[in-house]
Amino acid sequence: MIEKILLAPYYITLSARHWMYDHGWKKSAEAGVPTVCVGNVTVGGTGKTPHAEMILRTLLASDRWAYSNIAVLSRGYKRRSKGFQKVDRSGSAALFGDEPLQIAKKFPVITVADDADRIEGCRFLTHPEELQTSKKARRCMDKDIPRADIILLDDAFQYRKLRATVNVVLVDYNRPVHKDALLPLGRLRDLPGRLKAADILIVTKCPAYLDAWERSRWANNLGLKDFNPTTCEAVNKAGKKVSLFFTGIDYGEMTPVFPEADARFIYAKRLILFTGIAKDTPMVNFLSDKYSIVRRMRFPDHHKYSGADIRTIEAAIRENPTALVCTTEKDAQRIVDAKRIPDALKQRLFQLPIEVFFLTPEEREIFTAQLETLLQKGSTKSI
Repeated sequence: MIEKILLAPYYITLSARHWMYDHGWKKSAEAGVPTVCVGNVTVGGTGKTPHAEMILRTLLASDRWAYSNIAVLSRGYKRRSKGFQKVDRSGSAALFGDEPLQIAKKFPVITVADDADRIEGCRFLTHPEELQTSKKARRCMDKDIPRADIILLDDAFQYRKLRATVNVVLVDYNRPVHKDALLPLGRLRDLPGRLKAADILIVTKCPAYLDAWERSRWANNLGLKDFNPTTCEAVNKAGKKVSLFFTGIDYGEMTPVFPEADARFIYAKRLILFTGIAKDTPMVNFLSDKYSIVRRMRFPDHHKYSGADIRTIEAAIRENPTALVCTTEKDAQRIVDAKRIPDALKQRLFQLPIEVFFLTPEEREIFTAQLETLLQKGSTKSI
């Protein structure tokens, strides 16, 4: 009861805002090209970046979109630059944000851009000629971009001013939405009822196997009925058909962060781990099977590494001179921005790539087909 009283102002504010958009009191625009929004209703930890990368790989492998101009639009969380910016792969996380920079490096054929104003960002991506004349683009450092045929919107589910063609919403298996609470008492940044706006729901970070009973239980907890595990289809409380999928996370081979890295450290038995992400437990569990983790350092999500942080890591290396040093792909984008990185760290620092996988091949095929079908609706109204 006390929790409900404390959270009442936040709940009322969110409810009123969504009601105004849902009933036309506030207007939502469309991008003029198909858009896929990857989002959630919680603060961090659901795996938006690896799922965005999975969707990009799906688009690049499709007959319809493989040869199209695919773009990604992010707000560029904690970036130093302002306004609309095309992400330069040779740039820094401080300038563009760690997640956009990571995607730009991994997908060089895709245009990645930052803009906190998603309406403006979509406008420039679909009408790049306006970058040459618009006063709002005067700070844009690189105005040479192709016209986007499709846009992936990173973390834009709460951006109601822009209506996506397809909403892909993620829910963490380890933190069910129906057992969570609104900020600051929980990790929900939006109302659980907003899940009704999803076209595709994905339960992320699942164990490698879930039987039909547990999948159906998850569907019920998410407010879905008539869930069919074979077709992955269900119906939400608003009577809308929704696809529900389950994914896990997998890790690839370690790759060096700096050119000076010595690959022999990968075969070490001891490991120093530092991360600045919402939750590193799955990574710790994976690495523990192969290494003895002698030091684990956790920093806030999107942490900017300072000289003091580097000295702390360097001290851990001195205490464990034969240990490998490991971090995440996102952290790797930020650590290179730090000043005076010692050679000892450059030589043994590696990043651990992460990918998502569907629990069954059939789910993967259904997801691909469903995404294609939903995108066929396109978006006809220009911003």
